[in-house]
Amino acid sequence: MHVRDADRSDISHRDFTRFAAASNVLFGCAVPGYSSSMRAVWLSVPESFLEERRLLGQDKKDELWDGELHMVPPPSSRHGLLMLDLLDALVPIARRLGLRRVPDSVGLYGPGENWRIPDGMLVRPEDISARGVEHAELVIEVLSPHDESYAKLPWYASRGVPEVWIVDPATRTVEIHALAGSSYRIVAGASPRLGIRIETRPGGSLHLIDGEAEITV
Repeated sequence: MHVRDADRSDISHRDFTRFAAASNVLFGCAVPGYSSSMRAVWLSVPESFLEERRLLGQDKKDELWDGELHMVPPPSSRHGLLMLDLLDALVPIARRLGLRRVPDSVGLYGPGENWRIPDGMLVRPEDISARGVEHAELVIEVLSPHDESYAKLPWYASRGVPEVWIVDPATRTVEIHALAGSSYRIVAGASPRLGIRIETRPGGSLHLIDGEAEITV
């Protein structure tokens, strides 16, 4: 199994440190062009490492991309709290549409060795299976440094997800990607799937406007 480090997790830091130490021994200096922030592919992963990761609970956000394991570190507190607030704000909207909220650590599955772990989803109850979610009506990704939110878009499109929100926690803005054919187009200010308007106002307050109702995140 190939393993790809998705966001400067402990695997890249530890293995880079080992590599740097080895290069100092072998060559008397660090190898130019390498840094601890670069992404890496580990071609042969010891099962003991994966088991340790499972035991420590560090694999909750890991994803499988066509058989390639992407190891994703836990979110920051700002990231996690914003996602919780957003899912809470979506309760009345989801209820109106007959949808269920699904938090992170639950996978959206595709055929074969494929799943992604969005930060949040709205799904139809019948699309929830024993292993996770088979189809989502809305996927939410909150940006983290060096993450793969945008790289996931083609896969979400292939799974027929009607809408993806990419949320910037620094500016509290929501970028709405609506499915148009086989790819997404960005739409401004409104969610076609949920039928609501979304505004970020001065001071960073995020507002979901559902008819006469307005919810502040």
